[in-house]
Amino acid sequence: MAVFFHAVCAFFLSLSNVSAQTAAGNRPGNILLIYADDLGYGDAGCYGSTAIPTPNLDKLAKEGLQFLDAHSAAATCTPSRYSLMTGKYAFRKKGTDILPGDANLIIPRDAPSLPSMLKKGGYATAIVGKWHLGLGDSKIDWNAEIKPGPVELGFDYEFITPATLDRVPCVYLEGNQVLNLDAHDPIRVDYKNPVGNDPTGVSNPGLLKMKANPQHSGTIINGVSRIGFMSGGNSARWVDETMSDLMGDRVVRFMEENKKKPFFIYYAMAEPHVPRIPNPRFAGRTKLGRRGDSIVQLDFEVGKVLAALDRLGLADDTLVIFTSDNGPVLNDGYMDDSVKLNGDHKPAGPYRGGKYDAFEGGTRMPFLVRWPKYVKPGQSRALISQVDLLATLASLTGQPLSNAGELDSVDVSLALTGKSLGGRESVVEQGVGALGLRVGNWKLIQRTSPAKGKAAQLPETSLYDLEKDPGETDNLAAKNPTKTTELKQTLEKIRGKQLMENGTGERDPE
Repeated sequence: MAVFFHAVCAFFLSLSNVSAQTAAGNRPGNILLIYADDLGYGDAGCYGSTAIPTPNLDKLAKEGLQFLDAHSAAATCTPSRYSLMTGKYAFRKKGTDILPGDANLIIPRDAPSLPSMLKKGGYATAIVGKWHLGLGDSKIDWNAEIKPGPVELGFDYEFITPATLDRVPCVYLEGNQVLNLDAHDPIRVDYKNPVGNDPTGVSNPGLLKMKANPQHSGTIINGVSRIGFMSGGNSARWVDETMSDLMGDRVVRFMEENKKKPFFIYYAMAEPHVPRIPNPRFAGRTKLGRRGDSIVQLDFEVGKVLAALDRLGLADDTLVIFTSDNGPVLNDGYMDDSVKLNGDHKPAGPYRGGKYDAFEGGTRMPFLVRWPKYVKPGQSRALISQVDLLATLASLTGQPLSNAGELDSVDVSLALTGKSLGGRESVVEQGVGALGLRVGNWKLIQRTSPAKGKAAQLPETSLYDLEKDPGETDNLAAKNPTKTTELKQTLEKIRGKQLMENGTGERDPE
């Protein structure tokens, strides 16, 4: 009954916030969500980096609101993107771990999502970039129309890579179909057994631009071995060096075509995820090698789309949000010297861990908000999460959510626009094999069962005081059993008192 009452109160509170926002006329003319891939809290100049020049991100921070305690919902890409789209923590649903490139769609179509909500609100919607949330509802035929996918979830336009850059198939999809596919050269994809006669990293290492570990030594595409096997589709295969130019151009084109009506663009960037192969014009721009140069390329593309907003006269009333899907990683399958060349650079800033970790470095993200018409420049220490964007953008655009009581998403529009210094009271940070819980300055990390990866080496329970120990080095669990027990009980309530979803989208009993 208490949970039901809380949900009802939250629903009516969200409606009152909607009414207040729309009455004040604070509906964004356009929304541009720029989502980096594996960019850490400390990788941009505005967050303390001196090794990587990021003038466009620094300018965005200066012109907008820079958040210092904003989080992705998870420390890996698929679950963080799932939470972003659905407003739900991914650990509630089976099958939301890092997906292979041939996985089926994991987002239910019968509930509001970020694109469907904004489309219903009158926005033209587009996704450009990485998807990695699955496609279709059965074995995918890459040579035919591929759906359901982003279009069926509410995006009017899609230009995507199906999964990560290190996974096959290495092709673009535009409008539910593989771009530039030759019907006489059909695509086959397999994640267990080789298909066709294409060279692999194991059979032909001399063809590689960079060596890779065994997991990444499948079919060679553009001189890089990938995870999985692919044959055919030679005219459709992407070229890594031109990918960012192509994606940025698609974003600008959508802006130009929709400049006279509201639009929402989800720009899911490629950088600095592996394999890091920036355009040659960015080579050597940093001393950090391919990873640093990829971030310079990212910054350039951010500048390009922001310049397009200026040129089209749309910047003043466009809500721009820049953030990243999870924390940074150096060595992630390819021998690109990222560890060797990193020097004193701290990709996660002052925080411990990175990609895959429930430590702060895994989910504390760069998060920049610019909306010149309504948001004053500055900094904010409000605790917010990307899972909140569904409820927050629904509030800002006047869209009630039919499933508000089922969501983990919280309306933090007052914090997002700088009208309040407060955000969430607590947030869950999902790592691989562990969950973190933030309540104020306190941080609990609880291993899940079974613990996976590096989390298997952690104590079963850890407690940190981030005000005194932002690097999470002093485990206070044994010294402060009262606080430890309190936070463990809070985490269990969050995990157990709300209905869990299974892999079919149906709900498991409590």
